[in-house]
Amino acid sequence: MGCYGISISYRQNPQAMQQIMLRSPGGTQVHLDQVAQVRVVRAANEIDREEGQRRMVVMSNVRGRDLGSFVKEVQQNIARDVNLPVGYSIEYGGQFENQERATRRLLIIIPIVISLIYVLLYFTFKSFKQAFLVIGNIPFALVGGIAALWLRGFNLNLSASVGFIALFGVAMLNGVVLVSSINHARVAGQSTYKAVLSGARRRLRPVLMTACVASFGFFPMAFSQSAGSEVQRPLATVVIGGLVTSTILTLLLLPVLYD
Repeated sequence: MGCYGISISYRQNPQAMQQIMLRSPGGTQVHLDQVAQVRVVRAANEIDREEGQRRMVVMSNVRGRDLGSFVKEVQQNIARDVNLPVGYSIEYGGQFENQERATRRLLIIIPIVISLIYVLLYFTFKSFKQAFLVIGNIPFALVGGIAALWLRGFNLNLSASVGFIALFGVAMLNGVVLVSSINHARVAGQSTYKAVLSGARRRLRPVLMTACVASFGFFPMAFSQSAGSEVQRPLATVVIGGLVTSTILTLLLLPVLYD
């Protein structure tokens, strides 16, 4: 404690610090340079510890590219150029850790949800083919969502993935509305061809209204420049772009596939 207390005044004079007197438990006095090397070096001004181990945090703000490819490149460079001493390890945290955790959960949740939706669609239409036809709106929506991200120069991140989930719900809703209308026309005695035409014509405006309301609602988010907009813009872009293609393909291609 005495050595630490007076060492502050010797910071600018390492030679004087070497002459600090230390007293051993047996009463012998020695100079500091007899038991230690005194030199000026660059070192961390603060040492953090976690679970009893030293920890140093290196922070980075990623701009102009997706977080996943950036971390992958960092890992490759470290594996090629850095030889870690024994006992050292590297962990990647922050937004990347949250994104990886959320992605693993989505990879489990999305297939389960789509399977449950397929079962509900089967009980609604009593037809595996028609249920699969409605589920087929998902690729229609994917086309527009990915194209919209590419056109605006956005990367596929966690917020964009959440946008795809919202997009799939609206796309399948439009499919349910259209297929139900065609089925009602067939129950009324019309042929399949006429039922497809009349059902698509009758549900044109409801499908367009659903898509337009959802799209227009996301326009402020898609072009926002306020704080936090970097999270909102990819989500809104996915929904708007996906609804454009899914609505057009639902009205034009789904009746053809139904027939």
